[in-house]
Amino acid sequence: MMAMNIPKVIFGTSALGNLYTSLTPAEKTEIVKACIAASPVPAVFDTAGKYGAGLALEALGNSLRELGVPQQAVMISNKLGWYRIPLTGDEPAFEPGVWKDIQFDAEQRISYEGILQCYEQGNELLGGYHASLVSVHDPDEYLAAAVSGDERAKRLADIKDAYRALFELKSHGRIQAVGVGAKDWRVIREITDMLALDWVMIANSMTLHTHPDELLDYMAHLQSKGTGIINSAVFNGGFLTGGDYYNYRLVDKEHVALMHWRDQFLQFAPILMYNRHTPAYSSD
Repeated sequence: MMAMNIPKVIFGTSALGNLYTSLTPAEKTEIVKACIAASPVPAVFDTAGKYGAGLALEALGNSLRELGVPQQAVMISNKLGWYRIPLTGDEPAFEPGVWKDIQFDAEQRISYEGILQCYEQGNELLGGYHASLVSVHDPDEYLAAAVSGDERAKRLADIKDAYRALFELKSHGRIQAVGVGAKDWRVIREITDMLALDWVMIANSMTLHTHPDELLDYMAHLQSKGTGIINSAVFNGGFLTGGDYYNYRLVDKEHVALMHWRDQFLQFAPILMYNRHTPAYSSD
């Protein structure tokens, strides 16, 4: 496994794919510019073919070129498994209601050939930049779509084949490290029990709102093995910062307990932050 030597904070690019709201190209470039200014070299960006059906990949590449950022000054993580296809309806079928003003759809392709297709398409959409960190994206969703135990076993074999392709890319020096990105950390654990990955990305699971002891134990286990951990969606998909979506699902007034929790958190968060940054004094 590769030692993960990346900054403490990396930058997600779902907003560049028009998550929840549509942004102009100029606004996206300003976001990328601010990220680079706030990061040591190399700045690390995490993206995916799922983000706006590849729009985030295009926007990231366009912004980096406009800013004149050389490849060696950035490291790009591309989560693979979603492939851009033509849009045939009014909105994409893969996550309706979440992505705004996008011109394509995406379908899940998790297999030996499918993951390589996603890898090549991702680099094409980046337009001159390339991903050095790659992973299988949403294997939990892929497995959850199985309608029987036999089909789940077949889909798990597809995931193994996808990793066979990624490890071949690594052995040929085309990428640096192989990981996984999923919302269901138990599926991540199932995969790391089978395969020695360089890193894992755990989304929506280790947050201020949800942090189960069992997950903490698993993260300690990963650390003991030298597996890198990237904790993603730490605000539960923007909900904790005041957004309308919790883990990318629209929250309505029926979610009384969830809304109450957020109201309580936002009420006391300024006090907690003040106490954290106020020096402690003692008298002799």
